[in-house]
Amino acid sequence: MYEWPKVVYKEEGMREGMQIEDSAIGVDDKIELLDALSETGLQQIVVGSFVSPRWTPQMERIDDIVSRFNPNPDVTYTALALNSRGVERARAYSPPLTIERDPYPRLNCHMCDVFVRRNTNRSQMDEMERWPQIVAQAQELNIREAGIGCNASWGSNFLGEFPVDSLMTLFEKQHGMWDEVGIKVVSCSMGDPMSHCTPAKVEESISRVKERWPEINHFRLHLHNGRNMAIASAYAALRTLGPEDTVELDGTIGGYGGCPYCGNGRATGMAPTEDLLHMMEDMGVETGVDIDKVIDCVWMAERIIGRELFGHVSKAGPRPKRVDQLYDMNMPFVETLEQARHFKEGPSVYEGGIYPYREPIASPYRERVENGQPAFDGPDGDFPWKQDWFPAKD
Repeated sequence: MYEWPKVVYKEEGMREGMQIEDSAIGVDDKIELLDALSETGLQQIVVGSFVSPRWTPQMERIDDIVSRFNPNPDVTYTALALNSRGVERARAYSPPLTIERDPYPRLNCHMCDVFVRRNTNRSQMDEMERWPQIVAQAQELNIREAGIGCNASWGSNFLGEFPVDSLMTLFEKQHGMWDEVGIKVVSCSMGDPMSHCTPAKVEESISRVKERWPEINHFRLHLHNGRNMAIASAYAALRTLGPEDTVELDGTIGGYGGCPYCGNGRATGMAPTEDLLHMMEDMGVETGVDIDKVIDCVWMAERIIGRELFGHVSKAGPRPKRVDQLYDMNMPFVETLEQARHFKEGPSVYEGGIYPYREPIASPYRERVENGQPAFDGPDGDFPWKQDWFPAKD
């Protein structure tokens, strides 16, 4: 069995998702969704942002949400705060909020100077000016391990594609500053707000970081999905890393979310939580999440925001794995998304559909499965390889 890295998953739907939706969505609806997410088995949930309503009016009533929702003691709740004022606002609700601190002091900046100017009214140069201060503070605190990082790591809607060579050069500069003071670098973060990630670039980036600095064993990836590459890129990261590594991944239920500064709006999206975790479970990566409850949350979010979201498992259902989950062989045609919900809502949703079959469908394969046998025997078995109707037999 393949040995995967340790995965730490963070649900961003209440922040990344809601920050691009209608600011008139009610607090009660948001609390209902947050409470439902809390019962899915998700271990880390971002509840929103403590930011200026001038820039993000969708988060204007974040105080109402964090003071009224029902926290689950098994969940770590965090919130985004971009400055000291936001952190102080969040402290008033800790607990239940955990004031999120990067475990490693980190040198970080955006590869795209235009995006950071649009997003935070600062420049890449402003971000880099803080690096000596971060290093000096780490020295004062006698910190032994640190991180490097970058956002807009692989490309920009305003500047075009960035080669991995450029990313690695930036990391070399950051790493060198930690080397000068004898602080070991063990963590690397790569963000992608404008959906320029691809599996090939993610694989190359992680591989080159690991080859250059084998002691780095902690990675953070924040991947957006505007070009449908986030799940494939996450898979590339999982395949590239080993059991000695930890990778932090983010996503949102339904895949909604976006950034008003990047030029793609709601099309930006993230990896749909239900799709990404469903994939990981099938790969043998334990998530502890009840996908059925996550699908309920997706449907709730669609009702609340008034439109269909991007995820697929919430529409087609998880792959049937037990006999009682197998589809009825004699169901009528299933053509609409509403009819496809039979995997949760039962046969009533497709009643009256087209039924063109003259006789009920039967299959010896299905009979085997219903009797607890595999549909196919192994290569030395009898079924179907040695049946009279199988054309090629020993």
